[in-house]
Amino acid sequence: MEIRNIAIIAHVDHGKTALTDAILKQTGASPEGTTMDTNALEKERGITIYAKNAAVEYKGTKINIVDTPGHADFGSEVERVLRSIDSVLLVVDAQEGPMPQTRFVLKKSLELGLKPIVVLNKIDKPAADPARSHDQVLELFMELGATDEQCDFPVVYAIGRDGRASMTSNDLVMGGAEANKDLTPLLDLILEKVPAANVDASADAPLMLQPFNLAYDNFMGRLAVGRIYEGTIRPNQQVLIKKPDGMTRTGRTTKIFTFKGLERVEAAEASAGDIALVAGLPDIYIGETVTTNESATPLPAIAVDEPTIALNFVVNNSPFAGKEGKYVTSRQLRDRLEKELEVNVGLKVDFGSAESFLVSGRGELHIAVLLENMRREGYELQVSQPHVITHEENGVKLEPFEEVVIDTPSEFQGPIIEKLGQRAFVLQNMTQHGNIVRLTLVGPTRGLLGYKNMFIIDTKGEGILSSHFVGFKPYAGEIKKRQVGSMISMASGKSLGYALWYLQDRGQLYIKPATEVYEGMVIGNTAKGEEMMANPTKGKNQSNVRSSGMDEALTLVPIFDLTIERGMEIMGEDEYLEITPKSVRLRKQYLTENDRAKARR
Repeated sequence: MEIRNIAIIAHVDHGKTALTDAILKQTGASPEGTTMDTNALEKERGITIYAKNAAVEYKGTKINIVDTPGHADFGSEVERVLRSIDSVLLVVDAQEGPMPQTRFVLKKSLELGLKPIVVLNKIDKPAADPARSHDQVLELFMELGATDEQCDFPVVYAIGRDGRASMTSNDLVMGGAEANKDLTPLLDLILEKVPAANVDASADAPLMLQPFNLAYDNFMGRLAVGRIYEGTIRPNQQVLIKKPDGMTRTGRTTKIFTFKGLERVEAAEASAGDIALVAGLPDIYIGETVTTNESATPLPAIAVDEPTIALNFVVNNSPFAGKEGKYVTSRQLRDRLEKELEVNVGLKVDFGSAESFLVSGRGELHIAVLLENMRREGYELQVSQPHVITHEENGVKLEPFEEVVIDTPSEFQGPIIEKLGQRAFVLQNMTQHGNIVRLTLVGPTRGLLGYKNMFIIDTKGEGILSSHFVGFKPYAGEIKKRQVGSMISMASGKSLGYALWYLQDRGQLYIKPATEVYEGMVIGNTAKGEEMMANPTKGKNQSNVRSSGMDEALTLVPIFDLTIERGMEIMGEDEYLEITPKSVRLRKQYLTENDRAKARR
């Protein structure tokens, strides 16, 4: 059977997972209602976090499909996947056009010599403009140095949500012929344009397999997802594992799986051209070469992106420690992080200290997803304020920079440019379509930490902000980001509506009435920027004298609901974010005023 290996790449929310789900359903590979986004967090957030494999059969050909994340924090997953496939479906929203992650994934694809198939998706949107989006994609190809052959890309138009595709946009929007009621035009184009996998599975061909992703199973341990370039791999086979530098060690496979639909199926063997999942190699790592030929040259290395931010994971020592969590000790935290390192290759952990672990990742979302998964599993911990990782080269201090693309109604562009300018961002480009302005800015990652919530307020929720890492550049100097102070509880107990009613005029509250608080817990922020001690447990003084007027009705403003990501954005340097299975709290590292005063000396 012929094999085609493709990856689906796109900016976040441009519809690649919906398109993949429709392909699986229409080829009979999975029942209706199933989705590539199987993780609970992926379903809730509507984004792909982990790269996933699926396989379908169409007209006697096996098509291996890898669905990749669209968010910049998971960009390293995309890069690895692209090394193992033969073509990409570049999905672009016909209304939004190419976005930052589109540029990032396309650049990687073109550099590897791949010839993308462009899918202009969501053409049923009211403001969709397929012709303009096509021109923008072509401009992007040329800007990124595509060859003439790559610039001559085939285009298919789609409404992924409905599972429909056509070679012309008019057919799809106007109803078109019966043939355009499904994804047949897209699947036919894949068979026509994607080169068949190079299959050298002869009996004497030595095995050459390279893992591009890792998985973990409680019974089988670490699993390698890899592309077989030559030969055949079988269970219980003695293999050699070669690092890119040529160092070799031995191993033995235990089980081999291939993919059918979304399921992994145990196989007696997997041959060249296919993508397989291999068990039995506990120390296998991405980019290594699994072979049976001792003199084989290792396959070219697959680079894994370096982390850009770091923060401390600390054992929870707050007054409420252990009340909600099942796993609370440093030993349990260490075990969980070690397990995460088995599969989360963008993560780095320094286990140097007994009580806290320095965790480095690709961005706030990357770390927030890990923390959310941990709290759902019953872990309780605290984290410090994230900070960017800096490097030094030739005596010059370097820090990570990001390109930010913002789509916003034109009336909000002033505050955005001003606030990002204060955070060392430089405006690179500005274009306008109707009332929507697209701003492109470049600046330090530090400047983005803590900005996203401010952005939502400044654009009244109508702006779209996307960013991606562009490299390390010279340090941009000091940035003043925090414009609010902390409102700190000076008492322990249960918060009362009467006290919060008085405090809400001083800033924004993070807690509701009847919330358990402790001394040193941050219960809100202060608009003027100074720290303020407050007593949220104070009730109204009772007396036996009737007041001349009726008691006023207490009207409380909606609180600022703390989530893990919001907490990481707004927390100060001397604060911890306390994360438990049921609560997210902000607190001072030193709970009493005396201890904080001593620490400042």
